[in-house]
Amino acid sequence: MSRDLRDALDVLEKEKNISKDTLLEAIEQSLIQACKNHFGKADNVHVMIDPETCDFSVYADRTVVEHVEDPALEISLVDAQKTNTNAEIGDVMKVEIQSKEFGRIATQNAKNVILQKIREEERKVLYDQYYGIEKEVVTGIVQRVMGKNVSINLGKADAVLTENEQVKGETFQPTERVKVYILEVKDTPKGPRILVSRTHPGLVKRLFESEVAEVRDGTVEIKSIAREAGSRTKIAVWSNDPDVDAVGACVGMNGARVGAVVNELHGEKIDIINWDENPAILIENALSPAKVIAVMADPDEKTALVVVPDYQLSLAIGKEGQNARLAARLTGFKIDIKSETQARESGDFYDDYDEEHEEAEEEMTEEAVSEELEEAEEDTEETETEAEETADGDAEE
Repeated sequence: MSRDLRDALDVLEKEKNISKDTLLEAIEQSLIQACKNHFGKADNVHVMIDPETCDFSVYADRTVVEHVEDPALEISLVDAQKTNTNAEIGDVMKVEIQSKEFGRIATQNAKNVILQKIREEERKVLYDQYYGIEKEVVTGIVQRVMGKNVSINLGKADAVLTENEQVKGETFQPTERVKVYILEVKDTPKGPRILVSRTHPGLVKRLFESEVAEVRDGTVEIKSIAREAGSRTKIAVWSNDPDVDAVGACVGMNGARVGAVVNELHGEKIDIINWDENPAILIENALSPAKVIAVMADPDEKTALVVVPDYQLSLAIGKEGQNARLAARLTGFKIDIKSETQARESGDFYDDYDEEHEEAEEEMTEEAVSEELEEAEEDTEETETEAEETADGDAEE
C-alpha cells in the first residue's frame, strides 16, 4: 500500500506541480478527519507519516481508567495491560488505530478532504505561476470568441481579452497564435482569473525587449511610451553607453528590429526619439517628424509653447491632433503649438535675427552719433584756430 501511495504522490507532484510534503499534509488531515467522523472527536489523535516510504500510523492518546465511559478518550486497565503490563490507572497510552476500521462514510469524507486539498494547491500553483509573470508578454492560442470578449489559452490556464483591451479593427480566429500583455492576475475560488491586453503601452516595451538586445540588457532604456493602440506609438529612448546609439539600436539594420515589432502590432506606426533631460529638447524631439523653431518650456508648470514654421504647423499637430497629443503624453507637458506668424503676431516670439538686427541698428546709430560729434568737435577746433590766427595778424598790423 505504501509503495502504491508513494507512486501516486510522485505522479501528482510531476503532473500538478504540487510538492509531496503538501500532499502528505493533506493525507494527515484526511486521517484526522476520518477519526473525527468515526469516533466523534479527534483532539487526541496523532498521525505519523514517513516521507520516504509513505508508511503512516494513526495513534490516539487515551487515559487508563477502571471503567471506560468514553472509548475515544479512555482505555480500561485490563486492555491497557495487554499492551503494557506496567500500565496503571491514570497513565496516558498511545493506542494505534487501524484505518481499515473506519466506516464507508468516514473513508469517503477523508477522500474528499484529499481531493479538496489537491484542487486548492493546484489553483495556488497556477496563481503563483501566472502572478509571477504579470506585466509580461506571453504567446497564447485563441480558444473562442465569447461575444465581445476573447478567451485565450496560455498553456495551463485561460485568459480573457476584454473588449476594452482589444485594438480596434483586430479580429481573432480560433487556434490563432497571438502575443498578449498580462495585465492582471486575480485569485478566485475557481482558479486564477487572468486579464490580458493588446492595447497597453507595456506590450510595446516588452516587444522591444525581446527584439533589441541592448534594451534587454539595460544598455538602452525606454524612458517613456505614449500609445494610441492600432494607430501610432511614440517611445523615448536613452543610451547608458556613449558608444551606443539608442535610436539606431531600436531601429536595427534596415529597420529589422522595429519592423518585427510593427508586424506583431499589425502595422501600427512607431516613432522612436532620443530622450533628453532638457524639457525643451525633449519636446522638440517628441514632435518629430515636424521641424521646430523654438520651444519655451516651464518645468514648474509643466507647460510649453512651441513655435514651428508656418508650413509645418499641420504636421506638428498631426491628423486630428494625434502627433501633439502623443508628444504631450510622452513628455508630460501641456504643449501649445503656434506657427511662426501666429507667434509673432501675438508677441510670444522674437527670433535671434530680430534681436541681432535691432542690436546692429543700435550700434550703427551710436557709431553715427559718435562720428558726428567727433566731426563737430574737429570743426570747432579748426574755427577756433583760424580765429586766433586772424587776431594775431591784426595785432601785428
